Amino acid sequence: MGGMGSGRRNQGGMITTGDMHPLDIRKLHRDGLLTPGRAFGWHWTVNGREVASIQARTEVDRVILYYQNRTRGGEWQPMEYPVTLEWTACHLGGQRAWFLCPARGCGRRMAVLYGGSIFACRHCHQLAYACQRETDDNRAMRRADTIRRRLGWGAGIANPEGGKPKGMHWRTFERLKAEHDAFANTSWAGVAERLGLTKRRLGDLGRDLCDLGR
Repeated sequence: MGGMGSGRRNQGGMITTGDMHPLDIRKLHRDGLLTPGRAFGWHWTVNGREVASIQARTEVDRVILYYQNRTRGGEWQPMEYPVTLEWTACHLGGQRAWFLCPARGCGRRMAVLYGGSIFACRHCHQLAYACQRETDDNRAMRRADTIRRRLGWGAGIANPEGGKPKGMHWRTFERLKAEHDAFANTSWAGVAERLGLTKRRLGDLGRDLCDLGR
């Protein structure tokens, strides 16, 4: 029987969805694990190392979860309980599966439950999304990287910029580059503020990092 912790609290004190072990019903459905009579195991890894696992058995309109849980380094406790499934029709045919959150008094229809002492929705665990913990400069860096991927440039604003992708209109390229530069400037400004760097010194740092990336 697998083991589950109670979540990984980050240094800022706020627990986010990224700190928990998600159980996504879409993946279970896609892998054919929601057929009544199926028994299966599910595990989570970090850097290739297994950090948690559960066993489950699918019955008609519910999944039974089996695992061991411990809180704050206490004794392992066996857990076994059902999670009700609900099915809704899709517009283009077929059905979509949902979990009904098993936490007492909840019952929300959810695609993802998060493992703690029990698997429950993010509302019951009082989880924020990971992006809500981002600082303005981190968010700007993430958005700049999104544009870099679209343009086929190397990830990281400290890396050199590339050219226009083949087949992309110049107007689109210039718009994306302007957005990228604005996000990059916001990110660098946040770095400068945290490190107490002047704008000139920040520019030198950016050029030094770009030189290293060449």
